[in-house]
Amino acid sequence: MTTPRLDTRSIEGDTPAQRLLALLEVIAEKDQYFTLQTLVDETGLPKPTLHRMLQQLENSGMLQREADNRHYSKGARLRRLAENLLLNDTVQGARHAVLADLVREVGESCNITALSGSEVLYLDRVETSAPLRFYLHPGSRVPAHCSASGKLFLAQMGATQRRRLLAEMPLEKFTRNTITDIEALEDEIAQVKEQGFAFDNEEFLPGLLCIAVLAPSSAGISNTGLAIQAPVMRMDRERALACLPVLERAAAAIARINQGALPEPSPQQDAEVGG
Repeated sequence: MTTPRLDTRSIEGDTPAQRLLALLEVIAEKDQYFTLQTLVDETGLPKPTLHRMLQQLENSGMLQREADNRHYSKGARLRRLAENLLLNDTVQGARHAVLADLVREVGESCNITALSGSEVLYLDRVETSAPLRFYLHPGSRVPAHCSASGKLFLAQMGATQRRRLLAEMPLEKFTRNTITDIEALEDEIAQVKEQGFAFDNEEFLPGLLCIAVLAPSSAGISNTGLAIQAPVMRMDRERALACLPVLERAAAAIARINQGALPEPSPQQDAEVGG
């Protein structure tokens, strides 16, 4: 009788620390004890390499060896990390609640985004309950030039900084509406800067319309976008604009949550600011 072969899980990373974190992600999904050989079969890593990584995680308290000395389980430090993350993640919970309220009010999928390099990163998303919808999960990335939030982030940059970024970005054409000419994109960005909101008019995915605003920031530059996305058969530009006041109220609520999460400046920092 042959043992069924497990699908291998890639342990990727440019540094040893990144590879250890990737291994912890594999381990975190397990609901049973595991052995060195189990992980060798699952990851495809050489046994000596994996043995060394498990020793490092055990020595740091992230893993612990069970009584038979063969099996491993999650260590106290790893469990404490998970518990602290859940206990103290009130900022994410509060922002998610605002997002969920926005979805209930407008009836369409909404997301919170940030600029990461030349891409828009989805930090959080709540889907509409409507049967026809586009699935873009948290962690998804969209090129900035064909994203409503991305145009807002680009509009905040100085002309030199934006030109430098656009010159290096591949302005890939995803649909017939994608803007791939730098001058045309600059014209679009100038309009976005003037009006304070942006559209993605089927520029990334055919049939998908998006309207976005930025959450205001006391620093002046915001890296938090808030967007509504809907199929064009349910939402056109006119209906999207009708949702703009609701979207702006939600963005203001997100901004208050972000501001409240900032630590109070220390007396020393106050003195330094005062000069």
